[in-house]
This record gives sequence, structure tokens and C-alpha cells, in this order.
Amino acid sequence: MHNSDGGGRSGGVCHVVAMPFPGRGHINPMMNLCKILASRRPNEILITFVVTEEWLSFIGADPKPESIRLAAIPNVIPNERHKAANFPAFYKAVMTNMEEPFDRLLDQLEPPPTVIIGCVELRWPIPLANRRNIPVAAFWTMSASFYSMLHHLDVFAQQRHLNVDKDKLDGQVENIPGISSAHLADLRTVLDENDQRVLQLALECISKVHKANYLLLTTVHELESETIESLKAIYPFPVYPIGPAIPYLELGENPSSVNNDHDHYYIQWLDSQPPESVLYISLGSFLSVSGAQMNQIVEALNSSNVCYLWVARADASWLKDKCGVKGMVVPWCDQLKVLSHSSVGGFWSHCGWNSTLEALFAGVPMLTFPLFLDQVPNSSQIVDEWRNGCKVEAEKLDTEEVLAKEKIEKLVKRFMDLESQEGKQIRDRAREMKAMCHRAISTGGSSDGNLDALIRYIS
Repeated sequence: MHNSDGGGRSGGVCHVVAMPFPGRGHINPMMNLCKILASRRPNEILITFVVTEEWLSFIGADPKPESIRLAAIPNVIPNERHKAANFPAFYKAVMTNMEEPFDRLLDQLEPPPTVIIGCVELRWPIPLANRRNIPVAAFWTMSASFYSMLHHLDVFAQQRHLNVDKDKLDGQVENIPGISSAHLADLRTVLDENDQRVLQLALECISKVHKANYLLLTTVHELESETIESLKAIYPFPVYPIGPAIPYLELGENPSSVNNDHDHYYIQWLDSQPPESVLYISLGSFLSVSGAQMNQIVEALNSSNVCYLWVARADASWLKDKCGVKGMVVPWCDQLKVLSHSSVGGFWSHCGWNSTLEALFAGVPMLTFPLFLDQVPNSSQIVDEWRNGCKVEAEKLDTEEVLAKEKIEKLVKRFMDLESQEGKQIRDRAREMKAMCHRAISTGGSSDGNLDALIRYIS
């Protein structure tokens, strides 16, 4: 067991133990929530943030408040590099191998934990906290709408004794109580295009939530108010939409204090571009796009005459060679800082929830290119409900969906045209969404009030 420093202050201190699912899309929002909690009660809350030793090596040196300390459990799951190759096996290992070392760690913590915040996708923190008689908050890092969809699917499957990974739900997903017809279409896509074992495990986790003491949603009440009200009616405990769990606290910091040596070149490049002229492209940190598709996209961008900044972790060097005079390719960037830059006028994204929240917060319209799980319903929310983006439709080519160069070029030009009627409308909507998010986290806003209520409850 490893504890990195952070002081073991006790006596009247609320000790929060945070247990995220081991993946960037969960660790980042959990850490952002912890930083937000720490900033509100710096001397009254001590947070122990639990990760595997592998993740400790990734995030151990990141700046964080003094009241957050890291603790590690052994690497009892496949490593990050091999995760995408067999995600069902990875998920199974997370479900079965991490509980026991986490349980042992809880015995060693001083002062004893006051509350556990655990990701919903881990099915064991809730029963474990129940056994120890410690209050537990279930933390959900996707949209409230996707949560609601899975919850109603789980209830439906249990009533009919169906098992998502064995029973074909094809004919049965026509009418599930609690799910609208538009959401049913997305749910069918999710069921068709994702590994059934992963979905079955996810539903098992959702079925444990009723034994929690709180449900924390990383969303803004006003963005998904109907869904959130329906979830509040389902559960007998507080459901708190705590706002976007993105690093907005760091936006106002002095730039020199944010490890800025290697990353200022892309900010300087953005500084030299006209307002709202750059298309920012990031196609996710987990599952990515085929080489054939990458080729089509980069050729289309080069002939579109649109400036673009593309973050491509693994493919950065290959893309750099292909990118034209209008493009810049980087292996990493501070995404919220980039989206908040005045020269960025659009975001081409897989629409994972964290990226969606950052785009909403920064007021940048989205080109949606969903691939996996909740990205499909997120894309529908963006295009059909909030109307702050449009969808990139791919063509089916035998086994693979590929989007042709000509189509991409046309779409990108249209999307980045600030003068067109459509361009103006989605940018107006994006600005309205931004104002809504900023109001929610300001003093007296909905997220601000929910964070206060949560802190009052846990302390």
C-alpha cells in the first residue's frame, strides 16, 4: 500500500475516500470533483483518492490541493496499454480483483473514512460501505439521460428475467417503460454496437445504486431537468447534479503556474489565428478511428482550407507528416483551455461526456462522431435536444463505416461557416448553453446549491 503525503489531520475533519473506475474518463472527473470539494472547505475536508499503482505513476506528480492525498492499491487488473484489446476482460478484472485490496486499504486509513464516493461502474464500493456502515455516494460520470436509460433497461430486464449478454433483446426493445421513442432508437444502437458482457456488467452496477446514500451526477440540472426530476422520484435519497466535473477551477490560474513549458506553442499558434476560425479535433482517449478513416479525414481537412488543431495521442507523428499548412497536430493539450480560446470555433468529437461538458462550458459548437456506448445518446442530445452541433454521418462499407473525403470536406466547410444561417444558429445555441453552465456553478446557481447540500450532508 502506498500513501502519498497530504497530512493525516483528524479531529472534526470529514474524511472522504474517493474510488474512481480505473480509466481516464472516470479518474479525471472524480479528481475534479475532489478539487471542487477541497476548494470549498479547505480545512474541513480531507480526501484520500484511491488508484492502482499504475495510475499513481501517471497522476502522482500532477498538482493538487494539500487536502487531497493519493493512496494506491496493487496492480490487480490488466494494464492500460492492453485495456482496449480486451475491454470485457479488463472490466471483469476490475469487478472481481479490486474489492479486496480496497477493503484492506480502508482498514489502514487514518482518520477512519466518513464517506466513500465510488464510481457507479464499480459494483463493490456500495455493498462494502454498507457492511462497514459508512455512508456512500454513487458517482456517475456520464449523462443523466444515459443513466436513466440503463436504469429502465435494467428494471425491464429483471422483470422479464432477461440477461443482456445471453438474450437477444431485438424484438423486445420496442417499448420499455420510462424510455422515450427517441431514446429507444439510441438504446437499440447501444445494444447492437457494444459488447453484451460489458453492458450486462454495467446493468449489474446500476442495480446496486438503490443501496447508496446519494447519487452524484456530473451534469447541470437545467441541461437535463426532466430526466433528473424523474430520477429524484425513483430514489429515496438525494440525487445531486453537481455540475460539470471538469477543471474549470484551473482556468483562472496564473498560466505560469500550470506546467506550461511544453504546451505554450499551441496556445501561441491559436493566438495567431482569427476569432472562431479553428476546428479543434479530438477523437477520444480510448477507442479510436481506423487508419483508412484517418486518411480520409486529414485529406479532407487539408483541402477544406479550414484551420485545425488535432490532438492525436498515438497517431501524432504519423498525422504530423500528412497535415497541411493550415493544420497543427499535438500529442496532448489542455483541452478546456483550448476550447475556451477565442480562435476556436468548433469541436469535432466522439462526444464522450467529459468532452461534451467542456464544449458546453466553453460555448463551442460540436461536430459529433460517436463510436462507443454513451457517445451515441450524447450525440443525439447535442444535435436534437440542445441543437448546439451537427452529426458526422458515416457510410457503411461492408464491415467498416468510413466517411468519404468529399463529404467530410463539405461538412467541415459548412460547419465552420460563421456567416451561414445554420452556422449562426448553432453558435447562438452554444453561447446559450455556456451561459446556462456558468450560471449553474456561480453563487446561488443550481450546481453551487447542490455542492453545498452535499457538503452539509457528508460533514
